[in-house]
Amino acid sequence: MSQINVPTRDQVDDRSKEIFNTLEKQIGMLPNLYATIGYSSDVLEGYLKYSSVVGSSSFNKKEIEAVKLAVAQVNDCVYCLSAHSAISKMNGFTDEELLAIRRGKVADARLSVIVDIAQEIADNRGKLRQESLDRFFAHGFDNKALIDLVALVNVSSFTNFIHNATEVDVDFPLAPEL
Repeated sequence: MSQINVPTRDQVDDRSKEIFNTLEKQIGMLPNLYATIGYSSDVLEGYLKYSSVVGSSSFNKKEIEAVKLAVAQVNDCVYCLSAHSAISKMNGFTDEELLAIRRGKVADARLSVIVDIAQEIADNRGKLRQESLDRFFAHGFDNKALIDLVALVNVSSFTNFIHNATEVDVDFPLAPEL
């Protein structure tokens, strides 16, 4: 069976090397998943640009991390569950809150609707029940927020799928199993 490994710098083009250097300066490390995406510098560059803006005008950092964690749970991505558990803790979530998000049992009403809708989008390939849409809009969200949420699910699913396809080593503390 063929295996995809995290590339060495000799296995990627100069553009990916530049992006790797920037990531190391910005976050202090080069995550294995980003390095693996770096096999295609075009995709890595596009992903980083897209993911840096998606959802930020409709949702705060904690909400964005909750979406990424919820989607990783739906997509059964151990890498992203681990990475976003660590990042979520840096954004103020407790271990108990992280498990609640992954289970879709969030106490905060606003965060609950965001997580529930994100999981439904991921689980049903974007299709939402009318009652879910009604609940989303009843919490004060608008059409822009819905588009932003679908985009967040999309960008999160991309990295989930990359890891699920490659199974590169997880370089974050492993998230606990549910």
